[in-house]
Amino acid sequence: MADIKNYTLNLGPQHPAAHGVLRLVLELDGEVVQRADPHIGLLHRATEKLAESKTYIQSLPYMDRLDYVSMMCNEHAYCLAIEKLMGLEVPVRAQYIRVMFAEITRMLNHLLWLGAHGFDCGAMNILIYCFREREDLYDMYEAVSGARMHAAYFRPGGVYRDLPDSMPQYQVSKVKNARAIARLNENRQGSLLDFIDDFTKRFPKYVDEYETLLTDNRIWKQRTVGIGVVTPERAKNLGFSGPMLRGSGIAWDLRKQQPYDVYDQMDFDVPVGLTGDCYDRYLVRVAEMRQSNRIISQCVKWLRDNPGPVITDNHKVAPPSRESMKTSMEELIHHFKLFTEGFHVPEGEAYAAVEHPKGEFGIYLVSDGANKPYRLKIRPPGFAHLAAMDEMTRGHMISDTVAIIGTMDIVFGEIDR
Repeated sequence: MADIKNYTLNLGPQHPAAHGVLRLVLELDGEVVQRADPHIGLLHRATEKLAESKTYIQSLPYMDRLDYVSMMCNEHAYCLAIEKLMGLEVPVRAQYIRVMFAEITRMLNHLLWLGAHGFDCGAMNILIYCFREREDLYDMYEAVSGARMHAAYFRPGGVYRDLPDSMPQYQVSKVKNARAIARLNENRQGSLLDFIDDFTKRFPKYVDEYETLLTDNRIWKQRTVGIGVVTPERAKNLGFSGPMLRGSGIAWDLRKQQPYDVYDQMDFDVPVGLTGDCYDRYLVRVAEMRQSNRIISQCVKWLRDNPGPVITDNHKVAPPSRESMKTSMEELIHHFKLFTEGFHVPEGEAYAAVEHPKGEFGIYLVSDGANKPYRLKIRPPGFAHLAAMDEMTRGHMISDTVAIIGTMDIVFGEIDR
């Protein structure tokens, strides 16, 4: 009798669940996966190498384009690494603004993940529900930075500017009449803080809606319960972090264990899973959105009561105000030097990590005293998770592979730096 041979199949890069740039070579016995070999390199953008020929401030917008769903969290780690090397003091108000926008970014990330993961597994409506809330969060990004995605809002020494006193409003158009526009503008009458505060009051009800759609849905549970199980020991050995690690029951969160900025002032819980399957990781991320909402409302309350500077007053690192730049020769020189030559960072090396929505996102920076990094190394959380693809999919069906790619919350911008 002829030997039965396994056959090999490409899942992606054209597959809709493969995010356009993941080539997953599957070795199959029928429909059961025997081996999964992820191939990366289809999106390589050489961010780390480019940074060596750019000034520190010019490299900042590249951070937004790493994990392009968690823009400000990438900037956060980069700024922390520079501040560590330079010994910069960040004003407290700027730290609160950073924490607030880091949590807004976490919500943006988890909402896209939930919508796309649900969609990959066959739940159509969840994507539309999640994108409804993402619109409001993007409006917050746009109000503060002018951009809906690539914000470049965090800066070494603080943030680009203070929170605006008014929200942009919808205008009457051919599509919407005055009454519809008035309804859309109801919660945009005050400042950005008022708008964020209003959102934090509405958001818990929206999360309840997502849970109504999925949490006890038997098809969703059939697709996720017992799929891609990772034990706590194995999760640690594989270098997991973030929800992938907490889903396996390990309460490790850099915001608690190694607090940065004002996270030590915040009151929030760290949700953990029990069995380490796809369903647990789903529950952890949904619970994290509720905790992010708590943190944001605490930041809003503090920011209302405490005005102050939002960036360092060291004008060798941060630009002077427009007014002083136009009235003082010294400030004009500072401004000119900062935007032509950049600032010089003292010799040394620093590693700064943040609790990114996907896990531990770290920036390792080596400076030789010049105005450009000697070496920039990025530690993305998704790389370690993708490396576990073979182990997590072995013995599962092809359809489960899609659920496992989804539960990892992979974005290739950071994996294929």
